Amino acid sequence: MDKEIDVKSIAESTFQETNVDEGFLVLTFKNEKSVAQSVAKEIDSDYIQFHFCVKGATKFMFNQGRYALDIHEESSLLLYNPQRELPINLYVEPKSWVVSILISIKKFHGLFSSEADHISFLNDDNKDKKYYKDGVITPSMAIVLNQLINYSLNSSIKHIYFKGKAYELLSLYFNRSEDADIEQCPFLVDEANVIKIRQAKDIIVSRMSEPPSLQELADEIGLSLKKLKEGFKQIYGDSVFSFLFDYKMEVARKLLEAGNDNVNEVGLKVGYSTASHFIAAFKKKYGTTPKKYIMSLS
Repeated sequence: MDKEIDVKSIAESTFQETNVDEGFLVLTFKNEKSVAQSVAKEIDSDYIQFHFCVKGATKFMFNQGRYALDIHEESSLLLYNPQRELPINLYVEPKSWVVSILISIKKFHGLFSSEADHISFLNDDNKDKKYYKDGVITPSMAIVLNQLINYSLNSSIKHIYFKGKAYELLSLYFNRSEDADIEQCPFLVDEANVIKIRQAKDIIVSRMSEPPSLQELADEIGLSLKKLKEGFKQIYGDSVFSFLFDYKMEVARKLLEAGNDNVNEVGLKVGYSTASHFIAAFKKKYGTTPKKYIMSLS
């Protein structure tokens, strides 16, 4: 929790609000100003709140600014408290973008009733307890969030477009591997193995344009190939090269957004010797070409 912030000194603004279904809302806000903005909304206690900081930084303020939870760039915050209301009061830093998803617990149960044990705050032990969880925005989620906040299609289809994207975002949010919970992984009781697996991740990230083979990577960190594969999946929820692919595509996406490199140059920076291979990889990940993605941002 952070120190008290004087909320009276912050300029007030409003969300762009879209009602996508009964008990299901999407709120977006872009603070393009040079000063912080405050956006607020009263919300019933039977709503689950998902807040995504797409760009910049924001804080979720509690008790008239007496304390706050940070939501950093490319991070998310899930809040649910059936015992009391949690009115939304976000302190949004300059040049920051925020997307919030609000869904009633009744609606949410209808979507995930068969998965209640998989989603920890829905199981029998926790369903009446307050819950909050911070997380990271994955590359796939980032694309959907950018589409929501930079929406530029005809207003006549906004409702159906936002509805589809909101459901897509929820499905991506809950698609995270439960294997990524270190406490549940017997292999990772050995702290030395955890350090080696994290070292492996650092190696492939730092050499993403020319990564070592799996066997070379295993030799470099001093683990068997089997333990490298198992440990990496347990910590990061994915195979080594699937993780690297996602990482490279996220780097590529940010480089394209920055606009300092053309498509071919971006491809070279993330390890593709030909533009056609890079374009094919980008389309496989995001369902669109790099050029079309750049156009969608304007």
